[in-house]
Amino acid sequence: MDNENEYIKVRKEKIKKLREDGINPFRNNLKPTSTIQNLIEKYNDINPDDFEKDGKSYTIAGRIVAVRSFGKSAFIQIVQDNNRFQIFISKESIGADSMDFFKKFIDIGDFIYCEGVCFFTKTKQLTLEVSKIELLTKSLSPLPEKWHGLTNVETRYRQRYLDLISNPDVRTVFESRSKILSIIRKFLNDKNYIEVETPILHRMAGGAAARPFKTFHNTLDMDLKLRIAPELYLKRLIVGGFDRVFEIGRNFRNEGISTQHNPEFTMIEIYQAYADYEDMMDLIETLILRCALELNLEENISFQGKKINLSLPWQRVSMIDWTSNFLGFDVLNNKGKLLEVAKEKGIEHYGIEGKIISEIFEENYFKNEYNPVFVFDFPIDISPLARRSDTNFQVADRFELYINGKEIANAFSELNDSEDQKERFQKQTDLKEKGDEEANDMDLDYVEALSYGLPPTAGAGLGIDRLVMLLTDSPSIRDVILFPHMRDE
Repeated sequence: MDNENEYIKVRKEKIKKLREDGINPFRNNLKPTSTIQNLIEKYNDINPDDFEKDGKSYTIAGRIVAVRSFGKSAFIQIVQDNNRFQIFISKESIGADSMDFFKKFIDIGDFIYCEGVCFFTKTKQLTLEVSKIELLTKSLSPLPEKWHGLTNVETRYRQRYLDLISNPDVRTVFESRSKILSIIRKFLNDKNYIEVETPILHRMAGGAAARPFKTFHNTLDMDLKLRIAPELYLKRLIVGGFDRVFEIGRNFRNEGISTQHNPEFTMIEIYQAYADYEDMMDLIETLILRCALELNLEENISFQGKKINLSLPWQRVSMIDWTSNFLGFDVLNNKGKLLEVAKEKGIEHYGIEGKIISEIFEENYFKNEYNPVFVFDFPIDISPLARRSDTNFQVADRFELYINGKEIANAFSELNDSEDQKERFQKQTDLKEKGDEEANDMDLDYVEALSYGLPPTAGAGLGIDRLVMLLTDSPSIRDVILFPHMRDE
């Protein structure tokens, strides 16, 4: 039997013995009156050299993570809500029976409840001298690597609870994630946007180019798909009279897994009536900079050793102009040359020229560009939900935001001509029949909604996970999702 199983066997025996002695190893009737954070804050400004025991008694609780035993006494480190604190027990302070109980039954990883008064040690460390100690929860499995840190990446992602116990910096990332979401909500609420919730189960996948997950509803006898984007429902709300809406939620795409991709991920989508895609550029750059500053970051941040300048305004680049200059010909009006380039580079395009243009741009423009850049002038044939430009019908009023060469946001002035939308859906349907699994479905209900009138509208989708990666200097999307999807072991 290996060591870990031997540890578990010993702890099971302890639990059995506790129950035989009438002691519940999983108690729920002792509630601390103070938190470790309370004590740290209360005594933070006190000079240890001038402090005398004030006789004030406190009760706290936490998980044991380290013990230094001296036979008749012990210093114990406990953690509660990511705050670490030292307690001191001795035969004199808790009594011989309680000291024996501690030695026999309490292990690292257990949760305890204790009562005592504060003092400072000779090394000036704030400590609780315990007069009463009780076992709250007996743990079976030992903590990883005796609290020296969990380093195996696979284990960290599969058993996030151990990762959080062993690596305090991990918790900081998720605290930052929570704060980012709060900042975004406040920013938009202050601008009179309304937060809404739309369906996750869709009759057809729409609002993005992606392969969906499929399911079936027994009662309705209906095939359904997990949403790949909430866009079409949010625009229905604009039709219905909500002028400013946003939704933060999960999307699901049946695609590959990488440092940038997880099958389920969090996005925010924002829609505003009587606005265009340039208004969304202003909104998005201001919002992201606000997040950075409220996280106490500078306008110049570091991401994986690269310096990224977030100061406003951000660069804006035409995809068509840049790609035409790069290839040496007008990419919108030289189909033959463009197809030759696609064949040479092995680009799969299903006859859609915009796929060729966008892939060439992405492969080459971002080789040495890390700062934020709004890429606009997307070909209309890869923008089935975007409004045509008034100055060039071959391109859409659309942009994508890239930071560190990775897409962070996608936005456009919304297509509100129902007949044009129906024609573009039909072209997407034709592509799907040719084998493009990411093409949009024909959504006639959405076309009907547009027929009642969608005001001039702009919308944007922002990837929360990638934004959190950027602002917490996290190299992988798995570092910012609490429970990322993994292959079976």
